[in-house]
Amino acid sequence: MVESALATAPSTLLRPVSPAAHLRERFAAAEVRGERAVRLREVPFLTMVGLRAVPGGAAAERLAAHLGVRLPARCGAVTSGGGCSVLWLSPDEFLVVAGPSTMPSADAPRRLASALAEALDGQPGSATDLSANRTTFELSGPMARDVLEKGCPLDLHPRAFESGTAYVTTIGSVPVLLWKLEQDRYWVLPRASFADFLGRWLLDAMVEYRAPETS
Repeated sequence: MVESALATAPSTLLRPVSPAAHLRERFAAAEVRGERAVRLREVPFLTMVGLRAVPGGAAAERLAAHLGVRLPARCGAVTSGGGCSVLWLSPDEFLVVAGPSTMPSADAPRRLASALAEALDGQPGSATDLSANRTTFELSGPMARDVLEKGCPLDLHPRAFESGTAYVTTIGSVPVLLWKLEQDRYWVLPRASFADFLGRWLLDAMVEYRAPETS
């Protein structure tokens, strides 16, 4: 009887809910337009695979061949290609990130992790599906950097934080990966359990830009 009920249950009951789905309307309402524009949204359900591997070895070459992009070689570096990006976390630790459009099926993260683990071919390392471990916030607009500077200890000036780089840091006391995709566009990756807190922190940090500037 239980199996029959599950088989006939509406598909909507099986759809995953993102960690910040309950804040979607607040994010939309908080958008600021004009010269002091800033926008916040969640980018849910990205495929994320934690990868450990020794750089420069045969296993790293096999991983690069499978991903279509080489592993980044320095702190902050991000390599992109083949429908995914690889973020440097430490000398032998990386995060593979792929969007829903390139990994459409529900078991794609598990399959990618399995394929990367196979590419290691017994060499030191690991590949673990971490897709449910984090969510992603996109903060964009001319005031995005100003919002982040209210609670991030990194030097976010363009001369220090270049587009196409990502660093482990904190925002409002929350550990995150901060990825600068391009000028005035950032992806913030907190752990799922911090999504509500960080989402509300970012909303609060955006409020002042809705008010008219005073001379």
